[in-house]
Amino acid sequence: MSGVLVLNASYERLHYVSLPHAVRMLVRQVAVVEEAADGRPLGPWPRPKVVRLLRYVTMRWRHKTRPAWSRRGLLERDDHTCAYCGARASTVDHVLPRSHGGVDSWLNTVAACQRCNQRKRDRTPAQAGMPLRRTPFIPSWEQMLGH
Repeated sequence: MSGVLVLNASYERLHYVSLPHAVRMLVRQVAVVEEAADGRPLGPWPRPKVVRLLRYVTMRWRHKTRPAWSRRGLLERDDHTCAYCGARASTVDHVLPRSHGGVDSWLNTVAACQRCNQRKRDRTPAQAGMPLRRTPFIPSWEQMLGH
């Protein structure tokens, strides 16, 4: 995972931000460095890997919406494991291919290894004779942030 992890004042995971954003948070004194990464310090602070907010932030929005689909989120949801063979996955496969009307969504995509993705090609799992090992699902915020 790239970026700097932001923790709430209660040490609950919130999200990741870029290194420049994390430095701005330190300058504004809204966060402190909880864990430092290797590298040169940034002014008076060690290079942050994890920062913690000094005030608690209520996250009502998390309970109203689900995480938006993203390639990175999908690979994390599936733990970088191929949905067809169980090997290490690095690509995204559309269960219903785009050419057949499939879209980028949590319920239509799974993580796949390069070999299985090429073998399945432009077919459904049934057409390719490649059953899914697990059913795609919409993850919660807790699942996406590793709780």
